[in-house]
Amino acid sequence: MSEGLARSQELHLRVRRFGLDCLRLGRAQDSFEQLALEIADYQRCHNPVLARLAAAAGSEAPARQLEQIPSVPADAFRLGRVASFEASADLVRFQTSGTTGRAGVHAFRTLDTYRELSLAWGKERLLGGSAPVGRVTALALAAPFEPQRRSSLGYMMQEFMREFDARALGSGAAFDPLEPGRWLLAPGALDLLALERGAALAGRRGEPLLLLATSFALGWLLDALGGASLPLPPGSVVMHTGGFKGHAQQRTAAELGAAVSRALAVPSQRLIGEYGMTELSSQLYDSGFAQGPEGQSVFLEPPWLRVTAVDPVTLAPVPEGAVGLACFTDLANIDSALVVLTQDEVRRVAGGLVLLGRRRGARVRGCSLAAEALAAAPVEGQRLSGAPP
Repeated sequence: MSEGLARSQELHLRVRRFGLDCLRLGRAQDSFEQLALEIADYQRCHNPVLARLAAAAGSEAPARQLEQIPSVPADAFRLGRVASFEASADLVRFQTSGTTGRAGVHAFRTLDTYRELSLAWGKERLLGGSAPVGRVTALALAAPFEPQRRSSLGYMMQEFMREFDARALGSGAAFDPLEPGRWLLAPGALDLLALERGAALAGRRGEPLLLLATSFALGWLLDALGGASLPLPPGSVVMHTGGFKGHAQQRTAAELGAAVSRALAVPSQRLIGEYGMTELSSQLYDSGFAQGPEGQSVFLEPPWLRVTAVDPVTLAPVPEGAVGLACFTDLANIDSALVVLTQDEVRRVAGGLVLLGRRRGARVRGCSLAAEALAAAPVEGQRLSGAPP
């Protein structure tokens, strides 16, 4: 085993232990800062892009403070390979939609940390730490997960089904994540009858339904219902992700959320927003639709993720309550980029973060540096093309 692989495996184990200990015990043996600095040093030594960025910033020595760790613009994942291992070791390459330009790719050599921490945090935020009656019936208002689609969201939904349900919907004895009726969207179609059957099954089981949905699909569901209601069993939860904007009827977030709550008989506090990015390995959840002090959704990061609002010019942190760009420090991004700078605006408030959408105007400082780093540090075997082995 190479020194780099051994170091990566050690860090993966420590980050998983840190995350689970924080959730279960409220404390951990390692500190966030210590793990972040060690991951940053590992990436500086083994990730060509991070090494180039550190050199360009005049910080080739190991960082001694979190503020010294260079951030990688999310656009870097569209420009080239951001990884600390060779492409031959790729287990999966999650891919962005590419709706704002060239698709980005996040390569993983292992999904153990991604899976374990996303399950633990999802269970905490969606099910209150445990399902109210042991399990939930889990359906997805989304297209079926297929490895060739390379969707990190689809993978996470599939693993939620496997972990929180793990039972056949029909007469089959074995759980099959692709069983008919589990995924409710197909090209140009929404299976409303399958949702009705799933809700009825959960009711017979005496348990809630967990509906994993994209926000666009919730708009389509309302259209399919045509003003009718489809009450879900008591305690049911709807996870929505992807934003409410862009629906054909131009419903506002408040209008769509209220309509979903009425149609499915799900209280607003159980209409939970999820925020994730292909470039990250961790997710944020809000505390229930529009539960913030000003009627906005307030998102909370898990203990292994920190979000800092930074000035778009200086990249320095802005005061609490001020608007800045979201800069993510994700301990679970062990083999890619620890610190990811986005063009999404956020504002930190008491209790969490308010997500304000993509920044308008000039591109963020640092994107050109990322392009230079990718152009100047080609690595043998590190390429974007090709499907996961």
